[in-house]
Amino acid sequence: MKFAEQIVKTLEAQGVKRIYGLVGDSLNPIVDAVRTSSIEWVHVRNEEAAAFAAEAESLITGELAVCAGSCGPGNTHLIQGLYDGHRNGAKVLAIASHIPSVQIGSTFFQETHPTQIFQECSGYCELVNSPEQGATILHHALQSTMAGKGVSVIVLPGDLTMQDAEEGTVLNSTLATRQPIVFPHPEEAAALAKAINEAKTVTLFCGAGCENARDEVLALAEKIKSPIGHALGGKMYIQHDNPFDVGMSGLLGYGACHDACFEADLLIMLGTDFPYNSFLPTKNVAQVDIDGSHIGRRTTVHYPVVGDVAATIANILPSVEEKTDRSFLDKMLKEHEKKLRHVIEAYTSGVENHTPIHPEYFADILDRLAPDNAVFTVDTGMCNVWAARYINNPTGQRELIGSFRHGTMANSLPMAIGAQAQDRERPVIAMCGDGGLGMLMGELLTVKLHELPIKIVVFNNSSLGMVKLEMLVEGLPEFQTDHEQVNFAAIAQGCGIPHIRIEDPKRIEQDLAAALAQPGPVLIDVVTDPNALSIPPAITIEQMLGFTKAATRTVFDGGVGRMYELAKSNLRNIPRP
Repeated sequence: MKFAEQIVKTLEAQGVKRIYGLVGDSLNPIVDAVRTSSIEWVHVRNEEAAAFAAEAESLITGELAVCAGSCGPGNTHLIQGLYDGHRNGAKVLAIASHIPSVQIGSTFFQETHPTQIFQECSGYCELVNSPEQGATILHHALQSTMAGKGVSVIVLPGDLTMQDAEEGTVLNSTLATRQPIVFPHPEEAAALAKAINEAKTVTLFCGAGCENARDEVLALAEKIKSPIGHALGGKMYIQHDNPFDVGMSGLLGYGACHDACFEADLLIMLGTDFPYNSFLPTKNVAQVDIDGSHIGRRTTVHYPVVGDVAATIANILPSVEEKTDRSFLDKMLKEHEKKLRHVIEAYTSGVENHTPIHPEYFADILDRLAPDNAVFTVDTGMCNVWAARYINNPTGQRELIGSFRHGTMANSLPMAIGAQAQDRERPVIAMCGDGGLGMLMGELLTVKLHELPIKIVVFNNSSLGMVKLEMLVEGLPEFQTDHEQVNFAAIAQGCGIPHIRIEDPKRIEQDLAAALAQPGPVLIDVVTDPNALSIPPAITIEQMLGFTKAATRTVFDGGVGRMYELAKSNLRNIPRP
């Protein structure tokens, strides 16, 4: 058995179903071993897309996913997606093939130094120097990423893959794949319970770490009469059917979350590494995180707790005294409803006749028509705004993934490829900006080649909308943010993908419903208003000189769709005098 075959058989044994990548030169022995295996080779047009696709597959399934690139430029293309996957904690193995081993260090054709290049975007990155040592390296790489250490990279000289494999290596080991349940230290748990009992008012602020802790979070909120806010990472797990919901904080925030965080006697950050410290108070903050290195790096934390969110709450709940005064909670629920009612009125007035189409209006309809179990992938920029504001999780079955930590363009379509490749039956909707789609537009050919039934929605405003907004709020004249109108529907036609172009707001419901119901891939080109988030004239130049909290909250005052109904319904929980 050749070393290339041993690698592929090992991946098969770990349940790998596909490898995303581009074939070529130093990678060819691996590709040939895949040819005679059960693993599917998903041919992409750019290795960057391969890394994004593998990341998305892992994030959706929680399992190992694999991408590969040939030597030099082939594997350096992987880096953007690997950065994103590493920061999102995806379980990804990247095979970075290398020049012939005897040529390393000779400035050979296409020579790079992959172990240096990928060091920052991986938890494990090593060079293979023999089949025997390579088997050990492969085991370490797999165990590292499966243990939650982020992306693993094996740098693999092509000539070594054609050598005979060594038998009886550590590859025969069984990988540890289960994540531990971490209970808090008794002293930290006791300090948090005491702080909750002593505080008159408490707000819970939830992130992605609350994914498996929804019931516990709601139970704590019920006992201490606490409003619940969330970061974007916690939105899909916490927001739906939540009688304590006060919205989201941060640059994309809405509702009363900001006020609830700052006005409470105690703010408890649960499973969030929310990066924007200007949106976090410092006076009295607790933080619960399974990774102790996250504690206190965003704001001053007085009550640190290292542990799972669910396990921590279950541990302290019996010691937490029930609060009977819900006046703070009721005040925040009323404030949340009021803020959403204001922006709803602004966004619904006459928009059904407005052309170009208001993107808020379209996103709200997309949220309503999309299947309850859809996976949404979202580009950075304005698509993040629309997803944060309008895409909800009515039954708890939807998922939303994007470049929320790395913040790169062009992630949506390749992420959708990975999400759809691992399950062709589940609806996948890519929310693409025209800038993001333009950057990796060749992946439309990947969608067509593999007949992936992705619904590709393009918010086509002929502008880099978020960049324009950033310039304006900094007091700078917009420059080089707009471009000529592109007909993405016509491009889809050239790729052989069914398509529709929506320019009339009156046809959104009919055309979008038909497109979502159509089998196979469909591109939905929506011509939207590039000035949807223009700065209101009431904002002064002094406010525009800094991206301050007040300016941000005014700028993004653009509507939040059906979330208003949730806020409105939560008023029913307030006892009437």
